[in-house]
Amino acid sequence: MVKSGVKIEYIYPKTPAQKAGLKEGDIILSINRHSVKDALDLMFYGEEDFLKIIVERDGKKISFNIKKKTKPLGIEVEPFRIKRCINKCLFCFVEQLPKGLRKSLYVKDEDYRASFLYGNYITLTNLTQKDYERIKKMRLSPLYISVHATDPKIRNTLLGNFDATPIMMELKKLARIKIRMHTQIVLCPGFNDGEILEKSILDLYKLYPYVSSVAIVPVGLTKYHKNALTPVTKHTAEEVIKTVEKFQRRFRKKHGVSFVYLADEFYIKAEKTFPDLNNYDDLPQIENGVGMVPLFMHKAVKLTIPSMKLKKRFVTFTGTSFYPYLFDFIEKLKKKNIPIDVYPLKNNLFGETITVTGLLTGEDIIKGLASYIETGDILLIPDVTMKDSEDMFIDNLTISDIEKILQIKAIKINSEPESLLKAIKT
Repeated sequence: MVKSGVKIEYIYPKTPAQKAGLKEGDIILSINRHSVKDALDLMFYGEEDFLKIIVERDGKKISFNIKKKTKPLGIEVEPFRIKRCINKCLFCFVEQLPKGLRKSLYVKDEDYRASFLYGNYITLTNLTQKDYERIKKMRLSPLYISVHATDPKIRNTLLGNFDATPIMMELKKLARIKIRMHTQIVLCPGFNDGEILEKSILDLYKLYPYVSSVAIVPVGLTKYHKNALTPVTKHTAEEVIKTVEKFQRRFRKKHGVSFVYLADEFYIKAEKTFPDLNNYDDLPQIENGVGMVPLFMHKAVKLTIPSMKLKKRFVTFTGTSFYPYLFDFIEKLKKKNIPIDVYPLKNNLFGETITVTGLLTGEDIIKGLASYIETGDILLIPDVTMKDSEDMFIDNLTISDIEKILQIKAIKINSEPESLLKAIKT
């Protein structure tokens, strides 16, 4: 990490940057007289058609004049140092992790830049006045914000930070500078459900459309959690669904959008039918597990499945919560003579309360499939199990390890019906 400026890590061939003579390892100091501190500055100031870029190379400053016009500049720079979270949330997933997992999992990030660039959720508890000014200047919208409760006392208790400024004050600052926000409430039974949840939804609605959506997601508790929180039960899920659907009807009638959305797990726990896909509008919180299952089911119904003659058997797996929905799709494939089986895997590392596919470990996969897999089978691995890595699971095992131990070929696939079918065809 350089002290000033930002280092070029890669330059794409045949781009304005490459043609102008910029090189990997150059340190960009300024663009059109604006100092450059990170990738955001490069994106913002590098949008002009004509750029004067000053870099440092071998201790010397060199100036480049680039006529970029509408073409991308073609530069990738070093990642910025992530701001760390100062909170001690009662439900913090990082604090519920055992030792020995992938290092990136232990990073408690709280950075508005990562929120804008990657959709990471932040609490707004570490923003400075300069940060707000930069957000305004660069129009960093939308941002993704963890609210949990608009009641200051309840929220600060959940955050484990009693010095945090009331969230509505921070959200109003962003609304005044016309920044769009997608918000989330991690539902912790006994803390922010019931009347507190209703108040939070109504408070956030007052800032619509700048607060563009609210996602309600159930607290995730591993077997290592120590704060005596209770998981969402079937009864709790049913009550939350009633509350949220009441607000959805009201908001849809007035604005044509639901505004507040429930994570799929609520419907799974309540054993209720999912709403129509249209109820999720443009799926603003799908990365938060909101609408993933309904979208999968919708695509599965629309997909045309050809009959095939295949010699090898395909095997895939999923977490226990998604299994019934993936099983139905796999049965459709079998009716077209496609040899494929799916198995639900329990999460041995985090405990059986963690039912999502994305948190299954390499060891879970090996142990869960060992008695079902046969030599010659082809294993289709959902890419969500390697979300933050090219081919490594959260326990540091790799696809290669899976292949060697189970003695099969493994293919990483996107978690969509058409991707699964495409992998089988090829």
